[in-house]
Parts: sequence; C-alpha cells; structure tokens
Amino acid sequence: MHVDSRVDQAGTGTSIMDTQQKVTILREGFLVKRGHLVHNWKARWFVLTPDKLIYYKYDGGKRDSCQRGKIMLKDCVITCPYLEYDNRPLVFRLQTKTCVDHFLEACSREERDQWAGDIAAAADKLEDPEGAVANGDGSPSVSPSTPGSSQPHHINLSKVLEAMYDVHSGINMCNHVEQGRMYTNCFSGSAVVDWLVFAQLALTRSEAVTLASALLEEGFLRTVGLRSVEALRTAGPSELFMDDSTALYSFSDSLKKRGCVKAETTLSAVELSGHVIKRGYLLKQGHRRKNWKIRLFVLRSEPSFLHYYDPTKDDISPVGGFPLRGSLVSSLDDNGVPSGVKGNIQGNLFKIITQSDTHYFIQAPSNREKMEWIDAIREHT
Repeated sequence: MHVDSRVDQAGTGTSIMDTQQKVTILREGFLVKRGHLVHNWKARWFVLTPDKLIYYKYDGGKRDSCQRGKIMLKDCVITCPYLEYDNRPLVFRLQTKTCVDHFLEACSREERDQWAGDIAAAADKLEDPEGAVANGDGSPSVSPSTPGSSQPHHINLSKVLEAMYDVHSGINMCNHVEQGRMYTNCFSGSAVVDWLVFAQLALTRSEAVTLASALLEEGFLRTVGLRSVEALRTAGPSELFMDDSTALYSFSDSLKKRGCVKAETTLSAVELSGHVIKRGYLLKQGHRRKNWKIRLFVLRSEPSFLHYYDPTKDDISPVGGFPLRGSLVSSLDDNGVPSGVKGNIQGNLFKIITQSDTHYFIQAPSNREKMEWIDAIREHT
C-alpha cells in the first residue's frame, strides 16, 4: 500500500507526515511505549515502514504531524514475549543495532505477536534483498526463544517447575475473574505459554502447550475454575492445557505455595466475568473536561459490558465501564463537529447512549475499526 503525506480523515495512511514523498506503510496503530529517560508508559501511534518504525503523539483527539521518534530496523532483534514487567504480559522488546532497547505494549496477545512478526519480517528483508524470511515454514524470525531450546519431552519437568515457581524469575501469580468469581494467586494458560517461551524452555507456543500439558498431567499444575477443568475432562492427550487467557491454573496443592488460591464473588467480578469479544485502543472524550484520552476498551458478553482502562497502567482495574443491555450505538458524521463533541478531533466518531442516558463519544483510529466496534457492540445490546 502506498499513501501520500496528506491527512486522511478515514484514519488510514496518514502517518508519514514529515515527508512529501510516497512511503510504503506495512502496519500502523497504537502501541504503548516505555520512555527512555523517565520510565513511564505512554500511548503512541506507530507506523511500520520497510526500514524503520516511526511514532507520533496524539494531541487531544488528533494525531500530530510531527514525528516524535524513529527506530531503525536494520540488524534489530525482537524479543516476544518479553515478561520482565509485572502486570504487562503484552510487551515485546525491540533492540536496535546500537543495543538501545525499546519496550512496546500491544492491546492483545494477537496484536503483540502480529506487530513483532511484521517488524521481524521487515528487518529480515533488510538483510535479504530477495525478501526471504529466516524460518523454513515462511514465518518471520522473532527471537523469543532461542538457540539451544530442547524439545519439551527432553526437558526435566522438575527443573521446569522449579524455575516456574521461583519467587523472583518465575511466573507471576495474580488475580483473575471467571464466571463471576475472583480467583487470587493463579495464572492463565496463555501466561504460562508466554513464560515458557520467554524462559527459553520451548521454541514455539505449540511446544510450550505440550510442555504445560505434561506439567498438568504429572500433577505439578492444577486447574482453577470451570474452563480449564472442562478442558481437562474433555480434551485429548495433546490438548490437556489451554493456551487461553480465560483458562486458569495454579501450582499443585502438594507444593508449599507462595499464596493459596481463594475465590470470592463480588459485583466487579461479575462485571468482568464475561467472555472477551474484542479489545483495542480507542479515544474517549471525558465527561467533565471534555478532553480526549487514549483508552484500552474491552468488550465482554454474558454479561455484556464495555470497560475501559488507562493503557499507561494495566488492564486489571478498569477506570470505567457500563452494561450494554439497553444501550444505543450510532456512527457520527465526520463532516463538521457533532453536537456534544469538543476539541480538535480526527474523525471516525461513534456515540454510545447507555440505558441510564449517559452519553459516550468515542473515536476509532480508522473507519473500518469504527464499524467493527459498532457492529460488535450492537450484537450485545
């Protein structure tokens, strides 16, 4: 895809605004970036081109025209997943040729892996003019795992458990919600898979699932909640363990645990217990100051709720949310500024009116994403 330097109100292909020549855009969207000097996290608009990753700031409700930085891709190394940050399992690291580290966070595991794969593929092509990628199956060469990883069946499971259980470098235990209950001191299936790949105990996610299934079968891990229990009861031998953020596990009761698993039912747990339908970064207008802020939105069903989080913090405690039952959602015209909307906006607006008559004004990064969100929300109102 080729685009020019003019601003595109549909929200696609506007990212290279500091040049007058056509630039190939391989991918663009929001990521949360850790600062170099002050290690705080800020949402930025990233644009991937064949040789660099460029990022921009949003000024209120509109992307600015001045790039805030660029990362050259030649000889860079991608580590995905990168699990050094508690409560930030969606981070990947990009290390440049000069050994400068950039830490970037996506809105979902799928987005994280796609961004890392696309960046790695672009970097590979800079090494190989023919465009060949490093892996024999045609997938990009990302370096989460590493040379020398053993196959799961050659690994000493007791050693894996020891490493996984380590209080400093082992898997992070935290709270999770399922079926209206809040479980403490446990971890999700996808978190286990991420950790096994990051710890270089498995080369691929498939190998990590096989290894985790062996840990489960040997009784080193146990299921927590209904989803993982049902999978263990009905799945075949190779599918005992679920690479899923909603399937919960913990260490065996026979271990001297760092903390016991407890479950309690609360109103917030009920709200957060629904199945995640969609996640993504959107801009939301504040109710009081009418300023625009980037938020991570999560759409859930059964029960149907739309929650939003501050992406500079975590996706555990929402800063707001509302039930979708009885809500109305509609697209807003980008010609002019709709009534109720303030500030310097970019477009791709839609509006949600809740059953309690609260009005939410939201901007999507593109017209396509706006329509996808509207359709998904309508299905659950």
